[in-house]
Amino acid sequence: MNTSFAIETVGLNYRFGSQTVVKDLSLQVPKGSIYGFLGPNGAGKTTTIKILLNLLQSSSDKVFIFGKELNSNRTACLKQMGSLVEQPAIYAHLTGKENLINRCILLGINQRKVAEMLALVGLTSAANKKAGKYSLGMKQRLGIALALIADPELLLLDEPTNGLDPNGIIEIRNLMIELAGKHGKTILVSSHLLAEIERTATHVGIINKGELLFQGKINELHDLSKPVIKIEVDDSAAALNILSTTGAEIIDMDEGLVKIAYTGKAEMGKYNSLLVNNGVTVYAIYTEKKDLEHLFLDITSKN
Repeated sequence: MNTSFAIETVGLNYRFGSQTVVKDLSLQVPKGSIYGFLGPNGAGKTTTIKILLNLLQSSSDKVFIFGKELNSNRTACLKQMGSLVEQPAIYAHLTGKENLINRCILLGINQRKVAEMLALVGLTSAANKKAGKYSLGMKQRLGIALALIADPELLLLDEPTNGLDPNGIIEIRNLMIELAGKHGKTILVSSHLLAEIERTATHVGIINKGELLFQGKINELHDLSKPVIKIEVDDSAAALNILSTTGAEIIDMDEGLVKIAYTGKAEMGKYNSLLVNNGVTVYAIYTEKKDLEHLFLDITSKN
């Protein structure tokens, strides 16, 4: 147990019947971080979040929230947490404002918090609109406002950008950055999209088939997910010979295509000029980042 962590799990396990969904999972989520919990659908992300919220229990788990063991300090721990798991629990026939007032009444919170929450999630102008008429992005933001109304220190968001259009995704992303940066919240956000997590997270945990494959700071993930340079040419054999003299790390070669390790924009310019000056026609030169699937393959091949 480390009190510098908002969440710490020690050898977390969970089974549905004979199927192991979470296997020996040891998460370490630093206070004040945006922790991207990354994995494909069915990897065990939602199950883990439900365990953290004490909605599911395992006799063999050890979960610490801000240094307190969850099962023996359930009420104290849950008071420090807000969550949005799967779909937000909102009343479609009530306005956004009424949904928040209702939550205040249930939790015994001063209703003055309602205007503050609406402003925080950018719903002030839609406060008196029926929540059933909200766009998906607005519903997600209202769900986050409901999670934040009791001013928790820790926010658990399960796939909050799922199904959103690009504007909705940007809104949720900016809101998370503001909550962590300006309001000192710790956020655990799950996603199956590597690119989305890379834009917001300070720390990352990668889970697959219930097992944690990687955990660390975002810059450590960047080291693993460095892009490759792809160069489309008229003569890949000639291009390979020329590029080999520069010390470039050749990753792969195919007909009309050479892949080399990315080292920077300046190097890309140098490779392009060198090829052209040596009579190789360059049709295109661009970078391509690894997707989640390829990152998994890299990580598992190193284990």
